[in-house]
Amino acid sequence: MKQYETVIGLEVHVELATKTKIFCGCSTAFGGAENSHTCPVCTGMPGSLPVLNKKVVEYAVAVGLATNCTITQNCKFDRKNYFYPDNPQNYQISQLYLPICRNGGIEIETEEGGKKTVGIHEIHMEEDAGKLVHDEYGENSLVDFNRSGVPLIEIVSEPDMRSAEEVIAYLEKLRLIIQYLGASDCKLQEGSMRADVNLSIREVGTEEFGTRTEMKNLNSFKAIARAIEGERERQIDLLEAGEKVVQETRRWDDAKEYSYAMRSKEDAQDYRYFPEPDLVPVIISDEWLKEIKERQPELRTEKLERYKREFQIPDYDAGIITSNKHLADIFEETTAICNNPKKVSNWLMVETMRLLKEHEMEVEEIKFSPENLAKLIKLTDENQINSSVAKEVFEKIFDEDIDPEQYVEENGLRTVSDDGALRSTIEKVIAENPKSVEDYKSGKKKAIGFLVGQTMKAMQGKADPGMVNKILTELLQ
Repeated sequence: MKQYETVIGLEVHVELATKTKIFCGCSTAFGGAENSHTCPVCTGMPGSLPVLNKKVVEYAVAVGLATNCTITQNCKFDRKNYFYPDNPQNYQISQLYLPICRNGGIEIETEEGGKKTVGIHEIHMEEDAGKLVHDEYGENSLVDFNRSGVPLIEIVSEPDMRSAEEVIAYLEKLRLIIQYLGASDCKLQEGSMRADVNLSIREVGTEEFGTRTEMKNLNSFKAIARAIEGERERQIDLLEAGEKVVQETRRWDDAKEYSYAMRSKEDAQDYRYFPEPDLVPVIISDEWLKEIKERQPELRTEKLERYKREFQIPDYDAGIITSNKHLADIFEETTAICNNPKKVSNWLMVETMRLLKEHEMEVEEIKFSPENLAKLIKLTDENQINSSVAKEVFEKIFDEDIDPEQYVEENGLRTVSDDGALRSTIEKVIAENPKSVEDYKSGKKKAIGFLVGQTMKAMQGKADPGMVNKILTELLQ
């Protein structure tokens, strides 16, 4: 049987985190009422003229620098002509001839644990289209133009990926870079990061590419992986049956795990590109480029190495914490306050992750402040509260971001460190549990655990377990 190799390239669209659209002053906020973030420019009214948002250029350059691209310091916009209901002007302002970033690449880890560079052919700026809303009976479609004119960058990779695993590794690395730059939140579920998969297969050892298809409607990494496997199998079945793969755009239905043809695949000439007459060329001076370079933040790779070196936390913990910028920010800000990176890491890795899972929340939804986590760590370090109380208090911090010092005071949760009060409680527990005392004295040392538990219960959880153990051992001798 023939052996086939999968060849994959991606077109990744990223909505940039500007407050206003690329060519007008309308809001880019997600989730507004239909057609409430619109004006004559982004709805394509005759006579309206675009004005470029400078921040879009800065974000595009920042992403280009972070992905090792060459920046085109003299670039321009082009018109991509096509007719579709959600495209109000009947053209899209994009870049074809002189994209802002070219010839870059990012390094990913392969399944075998090695390193591989995935090339980036280009990154270009463009405007997003509107959104078609179809009714459930399939009879009518309405158009919401809120998304029309939202700034995008399209990151076009080289066909360097060979498996779904490599594609996901590339997308995860790309998403982290962009999130660390603050250029986009890259939320696939909200459409602020979207990937189209160009896939073909060829016999192993063949140099020539096969006929590619493009798959759209991929809004999660799991859907992308399933779509890749599904399309690979579909193309192999066609070739094995002696049929040809048709170059076309296909839509992936994740519920049915099936793709179906949407339209024949267009090439650049089908869009009748020409230079955009309403916008002047974009000139990026050496000074401006230098300024953007100097503002580049520390990215995940450098941060990971610094955490291992500076904070001496386990590699696994450093990897998880730096895998999300919001989590990394909480870690660094809390550590700066309490100067105890290992304890901060423990609270984030154990209790925070547990509560996120229980509440089915994303890391970005964490609301508690570094100040309150630092206060909690201080309370435990000074033995003002024990570990079980600390967990209870942390749940309140997680849910409501309460001040832990105030909460402990108001609810009488401080550890009882009065030796006399503790000793008299323990003496009472010993008197009430002669069987456990007898078990302990006859060599069943585990019996002390029951007595510790009874003491903690009597003290309403406000005793220091170490101190309880010490006094119990002393009294039982």
